Order: sequence, then C-alpha cells, then structure tokens
Amino acid sequence: MSFAEPHSGTVAPVLAIRAWNRLRLEAASAAAEEPMLASFLNAAILRHDGLAGALAHRVATKMSASQLDALHIHDVARQALETEPDLVEKAAADMLAVDERDPACLSLLQPFLYFKGFHGLLCYRIAHCLWRQGRQTLAFHMQNGMSERFGLDIHPAARLGQAIMIDHATSLVIGETAVVGDDVSILHEVTLGGTGSHGGERHPKIGNGVLIGAGAKVLGDITVGAQARIAAGSVVLADVPARCTVAGVPARPVAGRCVEPSRTMDHTLP
Repeated sequence: MSFAEPHSGTVAPVLAIRAWNRLRLEAASAAAEEPMLASFLNAAILRHDGLAGALAHRVATKMSASQLDALHIHDVARQALETEPDLVEKAAADMLAVDERDPACLSLLQPFLYFKGFHGLLCYRIAHCLWRQGRQTLAFHMQNGMSERFGLDIHPAARLGQAIMIDHATSLVIGETAVVGDDVSILHEVTLGGTGSHGGERHPKIGNGVLIGAGAKVLGDITVGAQARIAAGSVVLADVPARCTVAGVPARPVAGRCVEPSRTMDHTLP
C-alpha cells in the first residue's frame, strides 16, 4: 500500500500571513468587546509584530515551570520558529483546520488562546525541532511538560504533517515512530501505539486526510490509507485501505468509499 509522507520543505508563508491578519483583527475586536481581557489579548497577540512572535509567547506562557522559566521557553521556541519558518506555516495551517472543521470554533482566537489540542500540537512541533537538532533531553522535557499540562502525549520523534486538527485532545497518545500525514483529524483518547518491546518501526503510519474517531486504538507498524475513516472505539490491528471506513474490535471494513472524512467530520455509519 502506498503512503504519502507528511508535507516538508520550504514554502511561502501564505497561510501564516492570512492567519496572522485574521487573528489580529479578531483580537482587536474582542478587546473592544471585553475590556477586562484587553491587556491579556495585547500581551498574547496585539503587541507582536508577526505570528512567530505570538506563537513563541503562547508556548512560553503555557509551558513555563520552575525548572524552566517563561523567558527560557520563549527563547527556545522563538529560535525554533525562526530557524525553521515552515513551523509557523504549519501552525497556521493547524489553526485554520480547526476553524474550518470544528463548529464550536467561533474564530481563530479559540484555538490560539484556549484549545489544548492546538497548544499540544504547537509544543510538539517545537520539541520535534529540538529532537532533530540532537537536543533530545530538552525535547523530552518539553514532551513531559506538554503531557502534564494538556493531558496528551506526542513523542518528539514522531513525524506529523500540517493542517492537523486534534479535537479535545485529552488522553491522546502518539508513539515514537508514528507518522501522521496532512489534513488529518483526530479526536480524544486516540492511541497511535506500538506493539512489542523491540526497537525500530513499531507505530502506525496515517495517510493524508484520515479521520480517527474518539477512543480509537491503532496499534503496530501498520498503514492507514489516505482519506480512510476509523470509527470511534475501534481497535485497528491491520492495514486499512484508502477511503475505507473500518469499525469494531478488531476493526473491519463496514462501508463503501468515503471522501474527505477529515474535513466533513462525519462519524455516522451507513
């Protein structure tokens, strides 16, 4: 079965500019409507000169602790975002994906300020950058902080694409050798886990446009094809063909071809 790797390579920051312009307008409007939050919105968004600075500030605010204060976290995050501009574009794509797919999202302010799925994904992106730079100890420190604060666990060595929506996020686990493509939607209590105690490739490879329902467990070095749909509560132990819906324990095909399930967010089965 063919599998598309997550997006990589330098791209023009089209999404980042679009997201930043929207975010600033929405923050200014919210500050006018809620003066009580004006200073908070200014610190988080309005005083920054671009999305990279605002993202670094958000990571620092959410991840600071007695072992590593906000200034140090901010410096680490800002350096990663400036070293790899694709991180900013991917974060913008993640925000826009939430806005497009989650009917509970009223504006970009919600994922940027409040949604822990977006925050966890953003912190993972910083930790993954550190991992690839050979700074594994600091990457693990970020992972541990992310797990404690957001209740989700993404190994910094995992490879995740862009335009990913992690909805609710509580109890999400993504293992070390997992790969997640672009335009994927994942709900809470999902596990992309390994099998056995051996090293090497042992976690799932999730194709582009896949929808994974709440509580689903995808285990082992298996492939889930592009635009497949995994029903809530399923346990997936074998490859899933592209555009196929699977459900059950163990999961089996239950319906015909599905199209763009991660965008429609349709969990109903025929």
